[in-house]
Amino acid sequence: MTREEVILREFGNVGAFITNTHVVFTSGRHGDAYLNKDAVYPHTELTSRLCFMLAEQFEKDEVETVIAPALGGIILSVWVAHHLTTLNRRQVHSTFAEKMPDGSFVIGRGYDKFIRGKRVLAVEDVFTTGGSAEEVVEVARAIGGNIIGVGGLCNRGGVTVRNVGNVPKLFTLTNVELNSWPEEECPLCKAGIPINTAVGKGRQFLEKMRCERA
Repeated sequence: MTREEVILREFGNVGAFITNTHVVFTSGRHGDAYLNKDAVYPHTELTSRLCFMLAEQFEKDEVETVIAPALGGIILSVWVAHHLTTLNRRQVHSTFAEKMPDGSFVIGRGYDKFIRGKRVLAVEDVFTTGGSAEEVVEVARAIGGNIIGVGGLCNRGGVTVRNVGNVPKLFTLTNVELNSWPEEECPLCKAGIPINTAVGKGRQFLEKMRCERA
């Protein structure tokens, strides 16, 4: 069994990798499997181990600061920075970018001093389009950060370095291809399979449908 297969099995053990379901993704497309990264974070030993594996991939890149998009990425930023600090025997700082009401990311709370002129690693949990990671990369670059790479737990959208700001290096622990279909073409809808409201955007989708029918 490969390391990637072991990680996916561990995701399944904690309820993070869900199969044989009917989900609605943030994009609005429907699918039959889902990676729920929020189910990973309560398991601190697993989270630490995953972040150690990420940190190892960037051990030689002289990272000075780790940044992630809030909210879930904060946990990754802290753990990866912690392990890089241990591996390199020098302080590596953890920061995050916050999403504003208009959807843009900003680096506040005085964290800009840990970004400007520093070698920065951006981390994200799950890559679907790479959009959030790219925005964080660009906002860090805008204040003088030198982005040396992007790391993550899972690439489920075939994301490449071009999708995350043409960074020098992109590494994810797992790569998963998930089936997805536009709502109007979804075979699960046609088969009458109930939508999962516990994960993804299923609850919002059903609420929207009810409003449209009212």
